Amino acid sequence: MGSLIAESSVVSTHTDDNFVDSDLRDSKKKKRRARKSKQSPSVGETDLDASSSQIANASSDGHHQPPQETNVGTGLMASKHVDELATDGNLVNQQSVPPKGEGPLSLSPVPEPASSEEPVGPVLIARPMDSLARRTYFPPHWSTDATNKALEKGELVRALFRVNAHNRLEAYCKIDGVQTDILISNMVAQNRAIDGDTVDIAIDSPSLWPRMKGSVEIINNAESDNNLHDGRRHAQDRSSGKCNLDVEPQNGFSSNNGFVAKGGTSQDDESCPGETSHNYSNKNEVLSEDYVGGCQLSTSEGYVGGCQLSTSDSSMQSCLGDAHDSRISLEKLCALTGLYPSKRPTGSVVAITERSIRRDYIVGFLSVKQWLYSRAIKKKSSRKNKYQPEQNQGYVLLTPTDPKLTKMTVSIINLPASIRKRLEAGDLTIESDLVAARVVSWVEESYIPDACVVQVFGRGSDAEAQIAAILFENAIDASEFSSEVMLCLPHIPWEIPEAELESRRDLRNLCIFTIDPSTATDLDDALSVEMLPDGNFRVGVHIADVSYFVLPDTALDTDARIRSTSVYLLLRKLPMLPPMLSNDVASLNPGVDRLSFSIIWDMNSSGEVLEHWIGRTIIRSCCKLSYEHAQEIIDGLFDSHNCSQTVKPWPNLYGQFEWSDIIESVKRLHEISRLLRRNRFGDGALSLESPKVVYLFDEEGVPYDTVFSERKDSDSLVEEFMLLANRTAAEVITRAYPSSALLRRHPKPNPRKLREFQAFCNKHGLKLDVSSSAHLHRSLEHIRGEVGDDSVLCDILMSYAARPMQLASYFCSGEFEDSDDHGHYALAVPLYTHFTSPLRRYPDIVVHRTLAAALEAEDVYLNRIRVLRNIAKEEKLGRCFTGVHFDKDEIETAEARDVLFAEAARYGIPPSLSDVAAHCNERKRAARHVKDATGKLYMWLLLRKKQILISEARVLGLGPRFMSIYITKLAIERRIYYDEVDGLTAEWLDATSTLVISQSHKLSNKKSSPGRSSKTVDEVALLVSPVEGESQTYGDATDCEPVFFPLTLHPLSTIPVALHAVGGDDGPIDIEARMYVSSYFH
Repeated sequence: MGSLIAESSVVSTHTDDNFVDSDLRDSKKKKRRARKSKQSPSVGETDLDASSSQIANASSDGHHQPPQETNVGTGLMASKHVDELATDGNLVNQQSVPPKGEGPLSLSPVPEPASSEEPVGPVLIARPMDSLARRTYFPPHWSTDATNKALEKGELVRALFRVNAHNRLEAYCKIDGVQTDILISNMVAQNRAIDGDTVDIAIDSPSLWPRMKGSVEIINNAESDNNLHDGRRHAQDRSSGKCNLDVEPQNGFSSNNGFVAKGGTSQDDESCPGETSHNYSNKNEVLSEDYVGGCQLSTSEGYVGGCQLSTSDSSMQSCLGDAHDSRISLEKLCALTGLYPSKRPTGSVVAITERSIRRDYIVGFLSVKQWLYSRAIKKKSSRKNKYQPEQNQGYVLLTPTDPKLTKMTVSIINLPASIRKRLEAGDLTIESDLVAARVVSWVEESYIPDACVVQVFGRGSDAEAQIAAILFENAIDASEFSSEVMLCLPHIPWEIPEAELESRRDLRNLCIFTIDPSTATDLDDALSVEMLPDGNFRVGVHIADVSYFVLPDTALDTDARIRSTSVYLLLRKLPMLPPMLSNDVASLNPGVDRLSFSIIWDMNSSGEVLEHWIGRTIIRSCCKLSYEHAQEIIDGLFDSHNCSQTVKPWPNLYGQFEWSDIIESVKRLHEISRLLRRNRFGDGALSLESPKVVYLFDEEGVPYDTVFSERKDSDSLVEEFMLLANRTAAEVITRAYPSSALLRRHPKPNPRKLREFQAFCNKHGLKLDVSSSAHLHRSLEHIRGEVGDDSVLCDILMSYAARPMQLASYFCSGEFEDSDDHGHYALAVPLYTHFTSPLRRYPDIVVHRTLAAALEAEDVYLNRIRVLRNIAKEEKLGRCFTGVHFDKDEIETAEARDVLFAEAARYGIPPSLSDVAAHCNERKRAARHVKDATGKLYMWLLLRKKQILISEARVLGLGPRFMSIYITKLAIERRIYYDEVDGLTAEWLDATSTLVISQSHKLSNKKSSPGRSSKTVDEVALLVSPVEGESQTYGDATDCEPVFFPLTLHPLSTIPVALHAVGGDDGPIDIEARMYVSSYFH
């Protein structure tokens, strides 16, 4: 390939802020003294001349394997400008060069994965000269015409591309109708796709599908992860065409708790698995990744199964078939997955049809030591050769904080001026700053993408910088509302117009009140209840009529649609609507007249709905209750006689109502809510409640402790009526607009994962019936009773029961022909939507408009009927569109449809809401990620302040390399790695799933994996001395005693752990766990 220019860099361990030539000279001297062998250089031993020779030799062969990469640590530069990178003194592109004389796919053994640590020795960068031909790493993407034709023929499938957070080489694509996700198992097969992209994939022949090991021990997922060589073998075999595969897929489990500020509650209306997301991923260490496959031959040869094949390789072609034959249609794929239930389908990306928004919102850290070292070398050379090097040349490495994203190169010229200035000054503190970046390009000749830095947030250890990065990464608009938006708001002071007073039902004489978190300022919903003369109840849910203020196609509407949801940061929120609207004019504040959208039901003593009425109303709330206030009323701790004597401050009352009226209404609503809840679960609803962590903050907003929130009857009171209102709204709008209603669906759980959880329960003597949501709920309630004395185990089981559940999502009713696809699995209802929170959710505003259109159409239609049939005004007509007893034949007449569509157009409801649904889904996920990431940040700040926190943990999974643990105090999962630890020996007994960890006084003579150094005992265990007077108490350790070596562990064993915060200025923030052990040999 010709000569190459080589650059070498030394990772400095100095703490000085400025990188100076004297440091380089000292490092170089130390490096030379440490040299041991020319034949087998180790980390920190390779000099520039030797490296140049290695680069030239490695590049002389045309058959290169893609360089090896890990998500964390290993410095890796892109091929287009920084073509090859070596760590540990060896070029990574030498690892899998085929021996001469063998076929293109005769791969040498795959080396052990590189370390997930930053290299501590020289990092070599080889740049091909401009005249040299560029190497191609990836197959070209198909054209749009080609993919469209292939999709029509069933030769490709289109799906969302999701990357495993524990192993970036594993990506998955979920396809509707296929029970098992499609595995995209290496960089070449992924073909430059990024997490969140929509891709077209070609499915491999079943002969290439890896076998999924029948692990029934779902809780012991650590054991499968401990067998990483299986995954690496699959990636290698898939590239080399082997047909006999055996691999267990990597499943990265995360904890299921939410994070709520003190006094707050979850902002979701439903406490069901389909309506909440899992919280942040439990990353302790990104699993090592091997780049195998993708051998480049000539440009005339085609890529099949993620590897470029020679047409003369007849043996490979006979295994795979030709490119056309290896593609599998969706119908055939469904049949094959049923025929081979133990195999995991695999495929390759052939085109990226929609690029993820994530590409424009990358957060990470820059590595600049290599560039600074290279500049120092050039300066030294320029003094000898009287050559002045050009400024702003070269590239630095960007390591994203998200482990699902690959490393990226950033051209110096694409850095902000402030960073370039600091670089010129040799400022190494740049590496401690969080930066924002976006992907610029990723071409076939580049193994990692090009990016440009657009913003600097500040030091990674700063909370505000972290929050700014979280908001940026999730594309959250934190800006102030524009003047155009503010012009759409009503003038203050605002009063209800006379026209609204005449056209709406006046409910100001009812005892109506709100129940919300004590800190809430945007009050969406209010409740009322009346006792009817016949003994039945009339219950009202009154929702803020936000659609009256947010008119279609206005600047306010556009802004609300883009934001889509309010975003909660525990201590503050970013509202979807201007505060003047959400906290004042539209909010159902007590003592003032407000516009509302009401649903009123007549119910009997069994909780059965006899009739309902829906319409726009005027209300005046008489009281703002908190959940704590309502709970005290329910518990009988507060009544009208002691209201003036209570120490706790109670809210003011407005209007003609007394505390006796409020107390009677709350107790009556509580009794009715219990009936509704009983009926709902009797009809098959499912509840998977898990503990939620609540942070306690001091006056300065710094967390100092955590507690678990307890679910109260007052929470269920509000929840039941909100669920009923959402169900009623969904039924009405779907009846009126069967193809253009914005609904919310929750698909059935993943059947394979559900079977695995069932097998685990059965193995441990816990019977589980997964045939329906109703049977699953009853089984879990029975299990909850069986393990009731072990609350931690109960929480773990409920958390794992939620793993097979899929996320609920918005959709347009016209998207699915089969009405069975409209249902909500966890709620066990055929139709569901969001109606009750229009101040913080844009879909609710759309639903309000749709309801208003149906009501207007109903009035217009009934007036026409009254005229045509000469019916007197005094005679009451049934609500044929929105009532409980509607006329299906009448609503489907041409005249009725015309009226309905005319009103829909007037209210700005498009024929299809699919785009709105998709955007709202994406924004809701982003808001959930922000909330979870903020919770993780405050947990990190709490541990950083405490330095060490001792907690009990429960062993979830064991294996020869690490254990997975559930940390009781924080309700999160972590891993503790004990392989390759000097001073420890770990004996794994596979037959009994037993681990014995002992302390050893000898250094480990086991050879570490390439790129990895042995760990010390202190890295995996906090050792304290049992000698009297030398013991030390850490945090809450008084209630948690250390254990002793040798330590014998089984699944579900209890073990004390020490938690501490890591990262911040030197990488992504995280929480690490160590065993808490007492030892005389500390």
